[in-house]
Amino acid sequence: MKSFPMFIKMSGRRVVIIGGGEQAAQKARLMLKTEASIIIAAPALDDELGALVATGRATHHTGAITPTLFQDSALVLVGSGCPAIDRCAHDLAKRAGAVVNVVDQPVLCDVTTPSIVDRDPVVIAIGTEGTAPVLARALKTEIEQMLDPRLGSFAALAGRLRDVVAHKIAREDRRAFWRWVFKDAPWLAFKRGAEREAAALIKSALDTGTQDCGAIISLVGAGPGDRDLLTLRAVERLQEADVIFYDHDVNPDTLELARRDAERICLGAGANPAPFSLDRLLIAQARQGRRVVHLSAPDPRLCQSAKTTLAAAHAADVATEVIPGIAAAPSRELLHKTG
Repeated sequence: MKSFPMFIKMSGRRVVIIGGGEQAAQKARLMLKTEASIIIAAPALDDELGALVATGRATHHTGAITPTLFQDSALVLVGSGCPAIDRCAHDLAKRAGAVVNVVDQPVLCDVTTPSIVDRDPVVIAIGTEGTAPVLARALKTEIEQMLDPRLGSFAALAGRLRDVVAHKIAREDRRAFWRWVFKDAPWLAFKRGAEREAAALIKSALDTGTQDCGAIISLVGAGPGDRDLLTLRAVERLQEADVIFYDHDVNPDTLELARRDAERICLGAGANPAPFSLDRLLIAQARQGRRVVHLSAPDPRLCQSAKTTLAAAHAADVATEVIPGIAAAPSRELLHKTG
């Protein structure tokens, strides 16, 4: 490891950007994600950087560039578009003891800027020490797809409650409590859009000392058949489920995405639960505190039984959700002919 990854506090600290064009604008976009005080040093600014100055988000330095400009800065980002100017700016910044990054000149960089997955306050930085930036961007895309868009908001909610948890939950029990918050009922409620319910669950657990198990029935669509055509949320529910009821025509490979210790029950095509008793089975499992999935192909919204299940669960006061399957994909043969 040639570079050590770490996070630097930026609130209220000075960041100096050298340049007034696109390279400088790219660096400015990164810094806008922070609470740093941004100084842009250049004779003239493009429209994007000019707008930052006009709104007060950045300061425009038009005077001489000397070591004094870089004193007490958290970071100096150099991208004037001219290698000679960049080298001079680098040398002046180093004379002031600054930490410097120069666009496209790795030998002049004390630090490199990573690809960032931003779920503020959850931030993931991906770096390849300058060897493979395209790979870093590809990894960023994969991680973006893995992380729920609501993750940052939920982490912020948990952060606001940390002092209360420290006051009400014994030190030896806190790890288990936070594991429940982020893995069980509160998080499940929050990511399906029930923010108030999630907050109420956490506060109730703090007041009563008991934690809701997060029981829920998820009606999940298996889509056209191939497991790589499942939605991300469908995969997530399979990995969270304690018990999975699945229709006999679901592709067996799809079940490989589930937890290894999840109970699996095949429906139909033999001596399996009859349709009229399925609702009772799903509800009974949920009432035991288990997370229940009914996996059907291609889409639960197309099944009359799903409507019956939803009505029965509602009457029994059991939480439900429907995760649609994607539309049927064209056959490989058709893709071959038209490709």
